[in-house]
Amino acid sequence: MGQEGEDQQTEEAPSFQRLGVCEQLCEACAALSWKQPTRIQVETLPLALEGRDLIGLAQTGSGKTGAFALPIIQDLLDHPQPLFACVLSPTRELAIQIAEQFEALGSGIGLKCTVVVGGVDMMAQAIALAKRPHIVVGTPGRLVDHLTNTKGFSLRSIKYLVLDEADRLLSMDFEHEIDEILKVVPKERRTYLFSATMTSKVAKLQRACLKNPAKVEVSSKYTTVDTLKQQYMFVPAKSKDCALVYLLHELAGSTSMVFTRTCECTRKVAMILRNLGLDAIPINGQMSQPKRLGALNKFKAGERSILICTDVASRGLDIPSVDVVINYDIPMNSKDYIHRVGRTARAGRSGRAISIVTQYDIELYQRIEKLIEKKLPSFPALEDEMMLLAERVAEAQRLATMKIRERDAKGKKRRATDPDEDDHGDAKRSLSGKKKGKIFSR
Repeated sequence: MGQEGEDQQTEEAPSFQRLGVCEQLCEACAALSWKQPTRIQVETLPLALEGRDLIGLAQTGSGKTGAFALPIIQDLLDHPQPLFACVLSPTRELAIQIAEQFEALGSGIGLKCTVVVGGVDMMAQAIALAKRPHIVVGTPGRLVDHLTNTKGFSLRSIKYLVLDEADRLLSMDFEHEIDEILKVVPKERRTYLFSATMTSKVAKLQRACLKNPAKVEVSSKYTTVDTLKQQYMFVPAKSKDCALVYLLHELAGSTSMVFTRTCECTRKVAMILRNLGLDAIPINGQMSQPKRLGALNKFKAGERSILICTDVASRGLDIPSVDVVINYDIPMNSKDYIHRVGRTARAGRSGRAISIVTQYDIELYQRIEKLIEKKLPSFPALEDEMMLLAERVAEAQRLATMKIRERDAKGKKRRATDPDEDDHGDAKRSLSGKKKGKIFSR
């Protein structure tokens, strides 16, 4: 498991040992091939090991997990106790990845970590929590469910609270859940808050839960790495699918992530591509957790070369071998472009990002160019060759639409007979009927 963000290491970064990391954990870092600390780790580890609260501003892939996991595990070595730390993550996949890094770093000391996320049986999670792990990593919605319903589970004794990707946590309407969690954790604790951006909501959260924090900012300017080749392709909206198929044929042999705006779109695009013989697989927030993990693992293992995804896969996930990122839909938020294209050209490798721009996306695309301060070249496409695909793509679209209608009709029938069929996810928990108190009341 390689460390994220090796490209962001400083040229003469000190060793983990010189930053104050104990010998046992230095050996664990070496076993994970973490040769030297990343910039965020160089800045934060000495402060964290002094016992300071931290607010770290750094882009995706900067090695943030190591920045908070190492000081927590080092303190756990000196003061062993169950339920030592709680880490909040905006997505299920990122929570699982954080837990994997904790377990890998703590494998030599018997560290136990439990993941609590939606889409997985609550009873199995409750049994795991009853075994009193050292670290609990979870999404806020499911964690609140356990605090409310799981007998004997509480966070009253934790020593550390970590809020990872805080800007994303807050943009996904988790304010209410975070407020509930802040009410039940001890006041005397260490708190680490990591975020890609300092929004007004993140600043409010900082004031609510951190005491005299040390602020560390690594690269506040939004940039893309130099090893990333970025292009755009301007097509009429009705030709988007043709453009995508053309690009995937032109870049055959590459592993590609295709970003869409909606969950429904991931399903449809994946079906269209599969109807054309391309090995595409979708991942989105409406899929059950086992299906999401299954899709991700097939892509990581090379069993599928095309992953069709929403922004659920744009941040935090360490998928090392992505050659190409294609923006099928231009993101509404320009900063999401940075996170999407950050899935390729990682750790000094080269990569490619291509955005399909229609007449309806021009303003959104211009905002991206303004943010990254670059005018991007167009992808050299042969229009005649692209139009030759039109008939086959239209047939694939028709078949996909029919299949989705059939599947939706079957799903409605199943839900009518079994109302518990639905996946109880937590990416957008409905707050209707909940009394929304003052956010971050503490």
